[in-house]
Amino acid sequence: MNRIRAHVESLFRDIHHSEEKEILIEEITENLTEKVHDLVQTGKSREDAVNKAIVEFGDAEELKEDLRMKHPESKETTRKHRAKLNLYFSLWGSALIILLFIFINFYYTPNTIWFIFPTFAILWWPLAMTFVYKRTGEE
Repeated sequence: MNRIRAHVESLFRDIHHSEEKEILIEEITENLTEKVHDLVQTGKSREDAVNKAIVEFGDAEELKEDLRMKHPESKETTRKHRAKLNLYFSLWGSALIILLFIFINFYYTPNTIWFIFPTFAILWWPLAMTFVYKRTGEE
């Protein structure tokens, strides 16, 4: 039954931790465990019964949405996390693009330094993502 518990927990991993979430996970796990026992009683193997119970349960989008409505801080945490990821991505992406321009500049035209000009344009990307990241922290 550890597989059922792991599956149910994976369905709700993106929801902010709360007592209601834990209660819901326990209830769903108990219901699926009972379903597995019923299927085993009808002659199915335990593995087939677990698979069938999981497939018949499906996804939990409606339940997850209800939890999100009750705990809006989880949505804010997700926004903050995404803004942070966007900031890191923009920093790494900008650094790689600038390094590419430096390589092209010194490989093809070593007597003329021109990579500085596109660097200013490229640096607007992480600057904008920093602004978004700081703004999500204030709301």
